[in-house]
This record gives sequence, structure tokens and C-alpha cells, in this order.
Amino acid sequence: MCIPGSTKMASQVWRVAGRLRSQPLLRRQGVVALQSRNLEMGKDDLPGPYPRTAEERARAAKKYNMRVEDYEPYPDDGLGWGDYPKLPVQHVDSRSHWDDWDFPDIRRNYGDVYHIEEDIMWRNRPQWDKEFNPSLKTQVKTLLGVLTVFGVLFVFGFKYPMFQPVGPKQYPYNNLYLENGGNPDKEPEAVKNYAI
Repeated sequence: MCIPGSTKMASQVWRVAGRLRSQPLLRRQGVVALQSRNLEMGKDDLPGPYPRTAEERARAAKKYNMRVEDYEPYPDDGLGWGDYPKLPVQHVDSRSHWDDWDFPDIRRNYGDVYHIEEDIMWRNRPQWDKEFNPSLKTQVKTLLGVLTVFGVLFVFGFKYPMFQPVGPKQYPYNNLYLENGGNPDKEPEAVKNYAI
């Protein structure tokens, strides 16, 4: 059975899909991650081609609101970051919480340039820019402490077992008197599964 107009709609879908498939995904030299915040950026905010001359570097530094001395793009090694500045790796939790931030929840000021890997440096991600290596002595103490606690619980668990209280299994028809081989001519004893 064919729904009226379904072939017309299907042909329109195929036409749109064909147009989307034929369009290049990246129209610039720089590769831009397809994220929601990048889709909200204007055309001027997206990375441009790698700056080759001093004038292009100065223009790119101005574009990203940086001084020319502080501006350093990612190397042109084929990854395609273009003129995006190479910023230091700093997790959000590493930034001072005493500063007067414009956006205190993400510890950022208006106009700050985002790091290219900013999405892995937010507060709900592990803080990987700080090295936390406790000493071997601390690691051994922690391990022995955990094993001791579990060992004590294990020993006391065997010495004083604890179970949920269980009553006798209850069956209908006088504990299945006939099914368990009782005499059908004789009246069975009444079974009482409770005590008052």
C-alpha cells in the first residue's frame, strides 16, 4: 500500500541528503571541532590560516585579543589548528578562586580565549594538569590500612554470622498433604503457620 505523496516526500529527502553529502564538511584550512559552542561562533571568530608573515601574526594576535609578544600559534604540522593561539594548559580548578571573575562558575573573564582542549579542562573533568604522586610510604600505609579493615570485617563476619530471619516455607492445602503422599481417606491435621 502506498501513502499518497510518500514518493514525493521520499524524493525530496533523497535530494536534500544528496546535497548534504556533496558539500564539503570543512570549508576552511583549519579543522574546527563540531561542537555546539563552535556552531554559535561567528565567521570572524573561527581559526584562519596559519600566519606566515609578521603582519599576519599581528592581525591574528589582535583577533584573539592578545599581545603580539604573547601570541604563539600551534605549529603548522598538518593537524590544522590554523592561527589559533597555543595557550598554557590550565584546568579550571587550578585557577584562583579568589579572583573577581566575570563568570565565577567557570573562572573565566569576558573576552578570554578558550584553550583548544577547553572541554577536558572543566570542573566536571579530572584535574590532569596537576601531578599528584603520594610517596611510597603513604601508598603502603593506605594499602595496609584498607587491607586491615577488610581483614577485620572478614574475621568478624565468620565469627558472628548474620542472616535475615527465615520462617518455614508455607504451602497451601495443609502443606500439600495429598501431593506429599498423604492418605486421602484420612483428614489431615490442621497446619498453623503462626503463633500468637
